[in-house]
Amino acid sequence: MINLLQADAAAAAAQPGMGSFWVMMLLMIAVMYFFMWRPESKRRKEMAAFRDGLKKGDKVITAGGIYAVVKEVKPGEPTILIQVDGDVTLRIDKGMVVADNSQLQK
Repeated sequence: MINLLQADAAAAAAQPGMGSFWVMMLLMIAVMYFFMWRPESKRRKEMAAFRDGLKKGDKVITAGGIYAVVKEVKPGEPTILIQVDGDVTLRIDKGMVVADNSQLQK
């Protein structure tokens, strides 16, 4: 009978505690938040602010690699009119503008 109690005590001591499991889970979530979710959220907010601040005359680059100048921006509309070259204009979604080209071109 004593051997059975000793065996149960030894088995309970060999199992890791559930507390360490939850600590590891919390650490993994914290690492994912600070290295993945937070920077991505910050980048998304900056890009949204950039797109909302577009105005006529801004030099931009589209997702397709087109270098253009913003010709028309209507408030509340999801599209903008860009001038590519000469009389060539395109109406594109604001979400397709990915970069400001004014620092790159001189």
